[in-house]
Amino acid sequence: MAGHSQFKNIMFRKGAQDAKRAKLFTKIGRELTVAAKSGAEPEFNPALRAAIALAKSNNMPKDNIERAIARGSGGGDGADYTEISYEGYGPGGVAVIVDALTDNRNRTASEVRAIFTKHGGNLGESGSVAFQFRRVGSIRYGIDTAKDDEMFEAALEAGAEDVVSDSDGHEIITAPDDFARVSDGLKEKFGDPESAGLTWKPSVSVPVDEDLARTMMSLIETLEDNDDVRSVSSNLDVSDEIMEKLSA
Repeated sequence: MAGHSQFKNIMFRKGAQDAKRAKLFTKIGRELTVAAKSGAEPEFNPALRAAIALAKSNNMPKDNIERAIARGSGGGDGADYTEISYEGYGPGGVAVIVDALTDNRNRTASEVRAIFTKHGGNLGESGSVAFQFRRVGSIRYGIDTAKDDEMFEAALEAGAEDVVSDSDGHEIITAPDDFARVSDGLKEKFGDPESAGLTWKPSVSVPVDEDLARTMMSLIETLEDNDDVRSVSSNLDVSDEIMEKLSA
C-alpha cells in the first residue's frame, strides 16, 4: 500500500455519502478551474481532458463541469487558485507529500502543519522528502475493463512505462511527458478511466506496525479531508494482514 491514489480514500471511506460527494465535487471543480487556465478546449489541453475524465467518472453534473471550466477560462467569477506542494514526515519516518490547490497559501500551510503536528509528524522544507519519490502519470481503470494481459499490451503500445493489475483494478504508469498521449490512447480503446493525473510514486517504502499504520492512515485521511488538499502521497507500506485488521 505504498502511496495513495488521488481522491481514493475520500471516495471509499465510510460516512455521510452526500457530504463526501459534495467535497469531492469541490476538489474536482478546482482541478477543472486550474486546468482551464491553460485553455478551455479539451482537445488542445491534456490537463483539462484528464480533469474532465475524472469529473465524469465520478458522475459530476455537466453544469458543474461547465461552470468550473468557465471560471478557469475567464468566463466566470472565482478565486485564483495556486498549485503548491508540502513535504513532511509522519510518525515512524514515513515520508509524505501533500499537493494542494489554494487561494490562501498562509491558511493552507497553517492547516497542513497543524494536521502533521496533531498526528506526531512534522512539516519539512521543500525538497526534504521529494528525493524519495518520482513524478509519474497514473491512469486507473476498473478490473472489469479488460483482462490483465489485454490492458498490459494496450498500455505498452500506447507508450506506458508499466501496468499494475490487482483486485483493485489496473493502474497504468507513464512518464509525465507521455501522460496525455497514453491517456488519449487508452481512452480510445477503453473509454474514460476511473481517475487520471500526475502523482508521486515512492522509490522506497517504509514498513510499519499496526499502531503506526493506524496513526498514519488517520494523518492521511485528515489531510485528504482538508478542502485545499488535492492529493496525498506517502511511502507507507502496510501489510495485507494489518490492512485486514484496520478494515475490520
